[in-house]
Amino acid sequence: MLHLLPLSTLLLATQTIASPLTRTDSKPLPLLIWHGLGDNYAADGLHSVGDLANETNPGTYVYYIRLDEDAGSDRTATFLGNVTEQIAQVCDDIAEHEVLSKAPALNALGFSQGGQFLRGLIERCGDRINVKNLVTFGSQHNGIAKYQICKDGDWLCKGYISLLKANTWGAWVQGHLVPAQYFKATNETTGEPTEEYLEASNFLADINNERVLKNVTYAKNLAALDNFVMYVFEDDTTVIPKESGWFAYTNTTSNEVTDLRDRDIYKEDWIGLKKLDKKGGLHFKTTKGGHMNLGDKVLKDVFRTYFSSEKTVWSSVVDEIQEIIEL
Repeated sequence: MLHLLPLSTLLLATQTIASPLTRTDSKPLPLLIWHGLGDNYAADGLHSVGDLANETNPGTYVYYIRLDEDAGSDRTATFLGNVTEQIAQVCDDIAEHEVLSKAPALNALGFSQGGQFLRGLIERCGDRINVKNLVTFGSQHNGIAKYQICKDGDWLCKGYISLLKANTWGAWVQGHLVPAQYFKATNETTGEPTEEYLEASNFLADINNERVLKNVTYAKNLAALDNFVMYVFEDDTTVIPKESGWFAYTNTTSNEVTDLRDRDIYKEDWIGLKKLDKKGGLHFKTTKGGHMNLGDKVLKDVFRTYFSSEKTVWSSVVDEIQEIIEL
């Protein structure tokens, strides 16, 4: 049946649609960037990404997430630390930041493990910070099945990998060694997570709502995003399995991949991905190359498509029209 809106409602909607042309609040939202394992917030490569964001969307305020003002200590924190405590610290830092705390909303860009940490931040800190769009590159949203191979001469990496392999599920390792906190053990026959993972995981099992008791706030906060964009590198051999970047499950024996939409985390909507998908906000992307082999073209496309001020204004207009129609 066709429902006609009252003339007053149509006039309000018309005024709302017209308003972006005269608005002065079209400045891009601030951008959060969280780097990956072995990197630091002051790295030249990371700042070149921020410069590109500003070049693409002039006026973008870029905040490089850090766990210590000292770059060396910030790098160490990518290996050593309690991820739950780290996310709580970042939540406080952003919520109390003189610029970020006053912004109407934020955009977020996560590289490798920084991607799932940003997602955890959104799920756990959504009552204090408002992220509109999240883009992740080469992240481990469904965990890792193997630890990465360290570069020659990287003794810090080799030292912690030895500890990880020896006692992944020990309380000390889960509370202090970062990659262990998103390591995931599964039964290769059933595809289900193991009991030791569910009991011991300090981070991943919680933010993926895999335990019996679900945190409904996580689903509410993640589903509130406008867009969640997940990039997987086609030739990624660092993240095992690479399909983890799309929340897929990969049987590492048979290499059979179970896509997100065929998994309970989606079908039962444990963390809001199904709701986000139904409104068109969940995006699965690939990009050529190995892990974090990322060119300017892909980044510019992301900045234009998901982080531009025009998109931000239009999104707010759509929300306003929807509110008017529901009156």
